[in-house]
Amino acid sequence: MTHHPDDSPGFLLWQVTLRWQREMTATLAPLGLTHVQFVLLAATWWLNTHGEEPNQLALARRAATDIKMTSQVLRKLEEKGLLERKVDPADTRARRLRVTERGAEAARTAIAAVEAADAEFFQRVPDPTALLGILRPLAAPPDEPNTQPIRRTGG
Repeated sequence: MTHHPDDSPGFLLWQVTLRWQREMTATLAPLGLTHVQFVLLAATWWLNTHGEEPNQLALARRAATDIKMTSQVLRKLEEKGLLERKVDPADTRARRLRVTERGAEAARTAIAAVEAADAEFFQRVPDPTALLGILRPLAAPPDEPNTQPIRRTGG
């Protein structure tokens, strides 16, 4: 049996992801950030504002990024003066992360720009809350407890 590519959720997700990534790249370029730099800076900023100074491993897990790539990107953000990586007194192999004042401002500006771009990109979705409900279980790590199974409706 032959299926049309537009009947493949994976193929459609691939197309949407590429289109969305292009939007994010265009949104972040004027701010001097790549998308992965934005994700790591914004995640660090968010954790810092909630009383946490994550180490690189914790941040990589939170952002679902490769630890070695995370380390390289964090070095680049440090070179730009957007965050500081300090030796963890409890574990000298680990680096604690804290955004600088400049980094906090960059994070807030970039988050606002990304949220506006997201709103425009997803405006054709009739029920954004339903879309979040669909995406959350797909984004959760497979071994995470309390992950609700995806239920098919219809045929």
